[in-house]
Amino acid sequence: MTKSEPAGGTTTGSGDIARSLDLLWGTGERPSRGPKPGLTLDRIVATAVGVADAEGLDALSMRRLATELGTGTMTLYRYVPGKAELLDLMLDRVQGEPLTTDASEVPEDWRSAVEGMAHTYRATLRAHPWLLKINQARTVLGPSALRGLELALTGLRGTGLAGPELIGVIITVNSFVEGLARTENHAVEAVRETGLSDAAFWEGQHPYLERAMLSGDYPHMASLPENAFASGFDHFAFGLGRIIDGLDALVRQRAEQ
Repeated sequence: MTKSEPAGGTTTGSGDIARSLDLLWGTGERPSRGPKPGLTLDRIVATAVGVADAEGLDALSMRRLATELGTGTMTLYRYVPGKAELLDLMLDRVQGEPLTTDASEVPEDWRSAVEGMAHTYRATLRAHPWLLKINQARTVLGPSALRGLELALTGLRGTGLAGPELIGVIITVNSFVEGLARTENHAVEAVRETGLSDAAFWEGQHPYLERAMLSGDYPHMASLPENAFASGFDHFAFGLGRIIDGLDALVRQRAEQ
């Protein structure tokens, strides 16, 4: 009889929370019988991340992971209870990849810190696109998650904002980065699934859009220059800059109170 895996398996904190925390913080007991020599929790998680990076989360199962590791599925369960707990470990691992261990390396200027936060998260999402498929509303907080929050708060120390506002800054920046990253990822998936390039897709609509613009029904759209939707425009830099501008206004307001 084998263990069943929860459907989907893409929601953090959906497994045995106590077991995930034990594994994340190194307090769980090491399997006492039957492990394959050389099999470690670190190797298991690294292999799982590798499969997800290459083929997506749908390709990852405990059976597939056991095959990649050259061991039996039941042996794997002695280390990790199931896919839900494995997901908690994978998330904490990739969150920890870009983190510095020295808080003194965090920029003293909060604007630079926010820029660094955004660019780092963007790089992480590009390296691990499967992160965009995960519901992280109830993330199990492991060492990397807490370290990331600590460094983010260190970078925002000069803002003078209150606690909830500081968390709001982090959520706002992360949500912006995730939104653009998801759009970029969807564009890549659309090309892969249809075999049609972006240029070819929009070119096919051109005659219809041209007639619509000449109809007079869309005056504001028709008044836009041809390069208004240019793919070379840096939406990331533009949006991030406006977020920082808005935060700067709030920080100045707080300083004057």
